[in-house]
Amino acid sequence: MNYYSLFLLACFLCGSNALSMVTSTPLVSKTTQIQASNGITPGVIVGGGRIGTFMYESNEKRDLLLGKRDDTVGPETTGPIYICTRNNDLDNIIAKTPSHRLEDLVFLQNGVLTTYLKSKGLEKNTQGLIYFAVSKKGEKPIDGITDLNPDGLTAVTGKWANDFKQRMVKGGLTCHVLDKQAWDVAMLEKHIWICAFMAVGSKYGITVGAVEKDYKDEIKELIEELGHAITQEKGIQFPNGLADRLCAYARSVAHFPTALKEFEWRNGYFTDITFNAISTLRPDPCPKHTEIMTLQNMLFSARKSWIQRGKEEAELLEFKWGQTRALYEMRDERNRNKSM
Repeated sequence: MNYYSLFLLACFLCGSNALSMVTSTPLVSKTTQIQASNGITPGVIVGGGRIGTFMYESNEKRDLLLGKRDDTVGPETTGPIYICTRNNDLDNIIAKTPSHRLEDLVFLQNGVLTTYLKSKGLEKNTQGLIYFAVSKKGEKPIDGITDLNPDGLTAVTGKWANDFKQRMVKGGLTCHVLDKQAWDVAMLEKHIWICAFMAVGSKYGITVGAVEKDYKDEIKELIEELGHAITQEKGIQFPNGLADRLCAYARSVAHFPTALKEFEWRNGYFTDITFNAISTLRPDPCPKHTEIMTLQNMLFSARKSWIQRGKEEAELLEFKWGQTRALYEMRDERNRNKSM
């Protein structure tokens, strides 16, 4: 009797579940070991757009791809969960993710997510800073390598940082693993780039490359203005040559179109700085940015949003104060009863 016959006989004698246990478990373990040896842990890709498709295909389709809106991360999944969607999808994705898997969420969105992630208890999660472009779904990405940064600009921080870096390397891209403090500076620098170039580009209806080529003085002045505003607001200092670095990146993705999208996550960050300053009788630290937002009819809606958030924060503060006051009153009542 050959080995295969003995194998089938053993499965028959041990019961119907034996075959599935013996055949499936070793195969999964073997795949995991092969992928882990490359520094990449099998995981989940949320979003089937340009970035999500690149992440999925660059890892030879070894991850679980969730490309539909109603797809959810199952409790049985393991490894990193790369969120390759728009910012406005984050609430729904986080809400549907099992609690034991939340720490594995990896955020790859543009914009300043700091306050948002903190409100969700996810401020320590892995975050990626994407400095590459995928023109069309399925096309090879263009790395953000510039004449001033020949080693590339894409960066990552957090639990799954090394995994993300290995995925980038496997996809033919560069990536730097940074500590959180260094990453915050890099993130805000990228934020200045997208807000400045989208603003000036929308003003004239031109591409990123045309902004850098035809309106260099204007874009550099705006970049320096926004950098100074962040320094005033957050106390963060940017390395010298901020405007030159960001203009160099613009040349590497010159074909990019410009538009004022996802305003609350992008340019809304700077209109908030403006309103915060004006509300305390300080000069607007972003006058050039404010002028463009006014011309693009964005400032009025931004002001309404800022006022609404202020009201919500005030109501939350009042609620918390009411709870604290009630606790103090209960304590005082107990103390009075003890003294009687």
